[in-house]
Amino acid sequence: MEQIDDIIKEAATAINNADAVLISAGAGIGVDSGLPDFRGNRGFWNAYPPYEKLGLSFVEMANPAGFETDPQFAWGFYGHRLNLYRKTIPHSGFKILLDIAGSKEDYFVFTSNVDGQFQVAGFDPEKIEECHGSIHHLQCINSSCNNLWESRDVKLEIDQNTMRAMGELPQCPACSSLARPNILMFGDWDWISDRTNLQHERFLNWRNSLDNKKTAIIECGAGTAVPTVRYISEKILSRYNATLIRINVRDPQVPAGQIGIAAGAEETLKKIFNLM
Repeated sequence: MEQIDDIIKEAATAINNADAVLISAGAGIGVDSGLPDFRGNRGFWNAYPPYEKLGLSFVEMANPAGFETDPQFAWGFYGHRLNLYRKTIPHSGFKILLDIAGSKEDYFVFTSNVDGQFQVAGFDPEKIEECHGSIHHLQCINSSCNNLWESRDVKLEIDQNTMRAMGELPQCPACSSLARPNILMFGDWDWISDRTNLQHERFLNWRNSLDNKKTAIIECGAGTAVPTVRYISEKILSRYNATLIRINVRDPQVPAGQIGIAAGAEETLKKIFNLM
């Protein structure tokens, strides 16, 4: 069995030899910054104990129906997350990824995370696709309005005991209807995908430029429960001259000939960068 030091060297060599880099990331990349990954009900309840007492799962809370039935409670969950993400500083692995990206002909970021950590870390917003949307953008729940805007001015206070938002809730600046996060939730038929569609068009254009390039795919913290990120990584792998480096504590399995590292993102990226 290949030793971890040899695998790290192999990953560093693949990145050094690459012309372009795709950085793909799931919730696991944020764990080293202190963010929860909500893995299973136990992980969700560890992050939000009040919901365990109420017997509510992540799927039930990450659901658009709450904004119709109990918006104060729905905004309690998303308002708390918005406040958490705003004050979180991306860990040093993000800076390493940015340095790697900047050393190549080109790069792109594909992430299922809604936290905006890549933008905070200094990545070009024009080179990021957030496939599940962003908590830093809001949309109107009035289907005849369809407005979409940044949540920069939204300030919410959350009762930590009841997890309910206190005071006035965000409203649409166009029609004054209730606002909700521009995030693709479970069972969500009303998500406005316009912003993400534009990001996806840029990602497709970037992918079309990879035909004659060696590409390194650095995937961090993308799990198997909702495998969108892993699917994209392997799709790029199958179509282009690419090497996949999958960094994942629990699910490091990779297709034959690729590089799987069973460790955290920050620790692994530091080791790789030290050998480049």
